[in-house]
Amino acid sequence: MEFSSDIAFTPTVKQVQQRRGSRAAYARMEASGAWETTVTPELADFLAEQTSWFLATANAEGQPYIQHRGGPAGFLRVLDDHTLGFADFAGNRQYITTGNLTDNAKVCVFLVDYLHKQRIKIWGTATVVEGDPELLAKLAMPGYAGKPERAVVIRIEAWDTNCPKHIPQLVPAALVAQLIAARDARIAELEAELTKLRG
Repeated sequence: MEFSSDIAFTPTVKQVQQRRGSRAAYARMEASGAWETTVTPELADFLAEQTSWFLATANAEGQPYIQHRGGPAGFLRVLDDHTLGFADFAGNRQYITTGNLTDNAKVCVFLVDYLHKQRIKIWGTATVVEGDPELLAKLAMPGYAGKPERAVVIRIEAWDTNCPKHIPQLVPAALVAQLIAARDARIAELEAELTKLRG
């Protein structure tokens, strides 16, 4: 690849961009450095907050598959400045992602922070790692009920942010409960003060 963004901007994609009028803008982006290829502090901070994301794979015939991944905040871990990893928790035992990665290591991770209306796409290659207790211990999430069966390690090739356009702003239920509890506590405090003043 001449530019890191070529992982997604194939010659055909660039032809479409040219036809649709966006190629010049993306050519300027490429000239100024294209997409990130290593973990920056900003990416690490973003990953540390995420509890939900999507992993795209494809089988040997190119049939795509997207799987939702959920867990405690930060369960997609930074292993080094080019590598991410996560514990693969026991699920419905279909093993589609595991099978796809056996035939085709290419992946795309898609993360959306609905509260802050941010999204990040990460392209890379993934390896399923079985029987490595040291790696699993590094990826473990203490206190989480999910049972880790194996590890998945992703070597980053490129990543990019998306604009917030069309992302609905959603607030996590736990945050709503926390804010309501704080509001109710403040109301109770003010009512107690008012009762005392009327006293």
